Amino acid sequence: MGKQLIIVESPAKVKTIKKFLGPQYMVQASVGHVRDLPSNTLGVDENNDFAPHYEVMDSKKKVVSELRAAAAKADTVYLAPDPDREGEAIAWHVAELVRDKARDIKRIQFNEITARAVREALANPRELNAHLFDAQQARRILDRLVGYKISPLLWKTVKRGISAGRVQSVALRLIVEREEAREVFQPQEYWLFKALLSSAAPPPFTADLLKIRGKKAAIATAEQADVLEKELAGQAFVVESVEEKERERAPQPPFITSTLQQAANQRLSYSAKRTMNLAQRLYEGVELGDKGLTALITYMRTDSTRIADEARDAARDFIAARFGKEYLPRKSRTHKARAGTQDAHEAIRPVDVSLTPEDVQPFLPPDQYSLYRLIWSRFVASQMAGARFHDTTAAIACAHTLWRAKGERLLFPGFLAVMPRGKEETGSQLPPLTAGQTLTLDKLDKEQKFTQPPARYSEASLVRELEELGIGRPSTYASIISTLQDREYVQLADRHFVPTDLGRVVCRQLLEHFARLMDVGFTAQMEEKLDQVADGKEAWVQLLRRFADDFNPTLAAAAKNMQSVKGGLSTDLPCPQCGKPLFVKFGKAGAFLACSAYPECRYTSNFVRTDDGRLEAVAPQKPEYEKVGQCPQCGKDTVIKKSRTGSSFIACTGYPECRYAAPLSTNVPCPRCEKGMLVEKSTKRGKIFYSCDQYPQCDFALWEKPVPGPCPRCSSPYLVEKKGSRGVRVLCPVKGCGYVREGDDDQA
Repeated sequence: MGKQLIIVESPAKVKTIKKFLGPQYMVQASVGHVRDLPSNTLGVDENNDFAPHYEVMDSKKKVVSELRAAAAKADTVYLAPDPDREGEAIAWHVAELVRDKARDIKRIQFNEITARAVREALANPRELNAHLFDAQQARRILDRLVGYKISPLLWKTVKRGISAGRVQSVALRLIVEREEAREVFQPQEYWLFKALLSSAAPPPFTADLLKIRGKKAAIATAEQADVLEKELAGQAFVVESVEEKERERAPQPPFITSTLQQAANQRLSYSAKRTMNLAQRLYEGVELGDKGLTALITYMRTDSTRIADEARDAARDFIAARFGKEYLPRKSRTHKARAGTQDAHEAIRPVDVSLTPEDVQPFLPPDQYSLYRLIWSRFVASQMAGARFHDTTAAIACAHTLWRAKGERLLFPGFLAVMPRGKEETGSQLPPLTAGQTLTLDKLDKEQKFTQPPARYSEASLVRELEELGIGRPSTYASIISTLQDREYVQLADRHFVPTDLGRVVCRQLLEHFARLMDVGFTAQMEEKLDQVADGKEAWVQLLRRFADDFNPTLAAAAKNMQSVKGGLSTDLPCPQCGKPLFVKFGKAGAFLACSAYPECRYTSNFVRTDDGRLEAVAPQKPEYEKVGQCPQCGKDTVIKKSRTGSSFIACTGYPECRYAAPLSTNVPCPRCEKGMLVEKSTKRGKIFYSCDQYPQCDFALWEKPVPGPCPRCSSPYLVEKKGSRGVRVLCPVKGCGYVREGDDDQA
C-alpha cells in the first residue's frame, strides 16, 4: 500500500489522528479555510451567474504549497475537514487546489476523533457533496453582497469603518427593539400577600393569596392592601382541600450547539464564543497523561439530539454499574427532533462515557473541565430514569379569600443523581394536612411590587430567540454575537445586551431603507432556502437571482435617500454653556454630546441613558490606569495609558511636571539585533504593530503580536499570536516549521 494523505481542518487533530494510524498515512492540516473572496473587491461577477472569484489567502500560501507537495506523493488524498457546510467548503477548495497533483481524491468525515471512527471513515469514503458546498457558497455570496454594498452607505451617513450584515443586523434589531420596549414600559403597582402557617406537625409553610371573593386576587394600591389586611385580622385559616399526586420529571436531551451555549452561559457564565472554543479543544484532543492525546467529545456543531446505538448502550452499561439498574428507564430513551433539524451529526456527547469528569480533571484547565463535566452530565442524565416526586397542593380558606400552598417530596432521584437541581429549583415540603383542619397564622406578609419591563437579552436568551425564530444557524450564533460587540453596536451590562447609540442609529437606518432585509420572517425564510440548496432542492444561482432582484432596487433607493447623521443626532438637551441644542456625535472613542454651535462653542460631554431612554450629560471620569512600576526619572508610579491612535504606552503619574513615557514592551527580545525589545506601536490610522525599541538603528517590525518563545519545534526565539474566526492561535513565524497551538482568546 502506497502513501495516503489525510487533510484535516485543525492542526490539533493532526497529532491525535497520527497517534492511531500507521506510517503509511500522512496527516496535514489546512488550518481552516485556504481560499476566500478577495478582501478589497466585491469578488462576485453578478452578470455571470454570481461567479465568485476566490483567492488563496496570503496567510495560507505556504500551507497550500505544502498540501500540494504532499498530495503529489500520495496514492489517495482523503479530505477530512469538519463534518458541516463550512467543512465541506474547505474540502472543496482544498480539492481544487491539489487536483492537478493528486491521483485520487475522496471525502471522509467522522463525528468523533477515535481510532474506530477514523478507520470506519477511511473504509467508507464518499465524493464531495456539491449541494453542501453550494449552500455554503450561496451564504458566503449573500453575506458579501449585503455587507460589501450596504456598509459603504453606513460609512457615508453614520461613521466610517462600521458594517452591516445579513443576519447580524436582524439580531441587532431584536436587541434594539427590546430596549425600546423597556423604555416605553409603564410599571403597574400590585401587592402580594403571603401567609406563614403551621399545623400540629412541622414544618411551617407559606401559602399564597389566590382569590378574593371568588375572583383572581388583584390588589393595585396600598389602600386596597390595608383594607384586606384589616378584613383578615383575627380570621381563621382552614384547609379546604388537599390534592396529592405522583409526578415524574424526564431528563432533557443531550446538548446540541445552541443548548450547550445557553447552558454554559447560564451555569458557567461563558460567552458563546468561549464555549465553542473550549468545545473545539475537547473535540480535537487533550493530553491525558498515560493516555496521551485523547478526544473527549463528539463534534460540537450540530442541531440533532440523536446519538449512536453504541453510545446509548455504553451509557446504559455505565449507569447500571455506577448507580444501579433501577436508574435505567424501561426502554432506551430517544429524544424527538425539532422541526427543521438537519440531523447530519449526533448530539454533543462524551466520546467515552466511562471517562468521567473526575478522571480528566487533573489534566484539564478549570474552564475545559467545567465544560466537559456539563456535557458529560447532560448526556448521562439523558439516558437515565426520570425523577419521581410526590406533589401536594392545599387550598386554604380565610374569610372571603382563598390561598394555595404547594409542596413536593422527592421519591426517587433518577437522573438528578448526576444533574442535581439548584436551590432555586427545589420545592418546599408541606406537613400532613387534612380538609377541615384549622391552621395557625404565624405571620401575614404584604409586599408592594411593580410589573417589570421585558428583560434584556442575555447571551443564553438571545441564542434561544435566534433559534426559535430560525435566524442563522447554531454554528453561527457565536460569531453573530461577537460581531455585534466588536462593532460596538451592543455592550454587556450585568451580562445582558444593551444597544449603544451607534447600534440604535445603524438599526434605524437599516430599518428605514432595508425593511425587507431586516424582516425576521424574511431572514428565517432565507435560512430555509439555504437548507433546500444543501438538500439539492434549490439551485443556488436562482436563489441569488431572486434575492438580487429585490435587493438591488432597494440598494439604489437607499443610496439616493439615506440621510447622513454625521453632523450629529439632535437631542432636547440645551448646551450648558451657550444654550444651543446638543447633538449626539460618534467619535473613535464612542458616542458623545457636542454643541450644535461648534466651532463657536466647543462644549462636549459624555452621557448616559436613563431607564426610559432619556439622555443625561455626565461629567467625564478620570480614567483608572493600571499601575506597572516606578518612574525612573522622579520615582512616582507609572501606569499604562492609550495613545490617540490606539497603542498602549507607559507614562508617569506625575505628568505634566514629569513627562516620562515609554512604549509598552512585549517582553520579547528583538530577533534581528538582539539588543532591543519588541514594543507596541500604532500607525496614524490606528493599526497596531510591534517593532524594535532600537529604531532607527534596527527597523525590525511585524503586525502580529509577538509571544515569548522558544518554539518547541524549531527553537525560534519568539512566536506570534493570530486571531481568526475560530479563535486565537499561537504560531511559529518561521517558514516551514508549522508549529501551532491554541491561544487564550476569551476576553469576556
